Amino acid sequence: MEKEEFVEARTKLDKTQKEMSQLLGVSVKAIYSYEQGWRSVPTHVERQIFFLLSRKRGARNLSKAKPCWTIKKCPPKRRRECPAYEYNAGKFCWLVNGTICECKAQENWKEKMKICRECSVMNDLL
Repeated sequence: MEKEEFVEARTKLDKTQKEMSQLLGVSVKAIYSYEQGWRSVPTHVERQIFFLLSRKRGARNLSKAKPCWTIKKCPPKRRRECPAYEYNAGKFCWLVNGTICECKAQENWKEKMKICRECSVMNDLL
C-alpha cells in the first residue's frame, strides 16, 4: 500500500491520525510515517484497512456480492484446493492468503494484492 492510498483510506474511514492509530493498534508516529512514506505499511495493517473499508460500505454491497469462485468460474477441483472456498470466504477472498487466483496460489501478499486490486470481487466491496 502506497502512502497516497493509505491517506485516501483514512479519509474514507473519516478518521484522524490519532483515531486511525487506535483503530489499527499502532502509534500515531507510525501513522504519520506511513503517510509521509518514511515507513512502508505492514501487511497486517493493510489487510485490516481493506477489511474496515469493506465494512464501511459493506452491508448494502455484501448482500448482493457473489462468491469469487462464481464470478471467476472456478472449476470444482480448483475450488476444493482454495482456502477461500474451504472457509466460505468467497466475498472476502482478498483477505485470505493462499487463494488460487489466476489459476495458482500467489507467492506472497504483495503479489496477491497486485491481482486483487484489479479484481471485481474486492473492488465491488471497497
